[in-house]
Amino acid sequence: MTPAPPLRVGLIGYGLAGSVFHAPLIAATEGLALDTVVTSDPGRQEQARSEFPDVRTAVTPEELFDRAGDLDLIVIASPNRTHVPLATTALKAGLPVVVDKPLAGTAAEARDLAALAEQRGLLLSVFQNRRWDNDFLTLSKLISQGDLGDVWRFESRFERWRPQPKGGWRESGDPAEIGGLLYDLGSHVVDQALVLFGPVTEVYAETVVRRPGAETDDDTFLALTHAGGVRSHLYVSATAAQLGPRFRVLGSQAGYVKYGLDPQEAALREGLRPGPRWGAEPESLWGRIGSGESPLTGGGTAVPTLPGDYPAYYTAVARALTGAGPNPVTALEAAAALDVLEAARRSARDKMTVTL
Repeated sequence: MTPAPPLRVGLIGYGLAGSVFHAPLIAATEGLALDTVVTSDPGRQEQARSEFPDVRTAVTPEELFDRAGDLDLIVIASPNRTHVPLATTALKAGLPVVVDKPLAGTAAEARDLAALAEQRGLLLSVFQNRRWDNDFLTLSKLISQGDLGDVWRFESRFERWRPQPKGGWRESGDPAEIGGLLYDLGSHVVDQALVLFGPVTEVYAETVVRRPGAETDDDTFLALTHAGGVRSHLYVSATAAQLGPRFRVLGSQAGYVKYGLDPQEAALREGLRPGPRWGAEPESLWGRIGSGESPLTGGGTAVPTLPGDYPAYYTAVARALTGAGPNPVTALEAAAALDVLEAARRSARDKMTVTL
């Protein structure tokens, strides 16, 4: 039997998200082919052609949509403010869509997009790649096996030390840009908490602008109460001079502590591509599980970290497009996370706990 031709992908945006994450992962996925990259920057166009010699380039999304019949999937990796209008245009053109997180600025917009996709019978998926981080996969396994007992508290930190603002739309104070850490790194930690522990009933948040010259939140904390009773404490910061543990999870039988970030983003930034031992980390970085002891002094038992697997996201997308599997991250899941982010913004503004 002759294998089916690969699905042709148009990628809008070739900044950090497009060039570091989406393009390499699409190109590495069996059944997908990176057909066209859209960027108005001549240098980024040249970069795309250098990294992917068979790729076409376009200056505007309109050029891509004019060729809608030649494509099978649109991936939107452009600035946050463009996500909703571009996804709407793609869906109305009859094209399935992957959108980088956050899907939208509000949960209502996300649900409208989900309804449009359902009406058109098209895939709408959200790139929540950190569901495939090595530490998250490992923690998910520990919880499913009951190794921690009943989880009582989930602490998650995504911290950086960037004392000088970098500028650009991600750090813009213009609400239309949907910038700031709450919607950037916060989209990841909230999504992970919801995947692990389910719906949230209460949200308390503190958002601070600490760095001179910064325009939007760069040090943010969220406290979530899940319907099942778990409390999630989530920290995202660009001002952490000393980094805390990535995860500290406390249960009725044991706790799990894990330091360090998943290595996949750093590998992709260095130009490495998925292959043997992709996503693996050294034993020295393994987390530890135990009770009544400090992991910093060697207490507890080292837990081998499962390899991270960002390629699994686009493999699942390819299967969903051919009817062989489910959408890996739905728009309604993204809307649930946006419910929490919107509540966090209200909580920080009004200095109150918000009930969902």
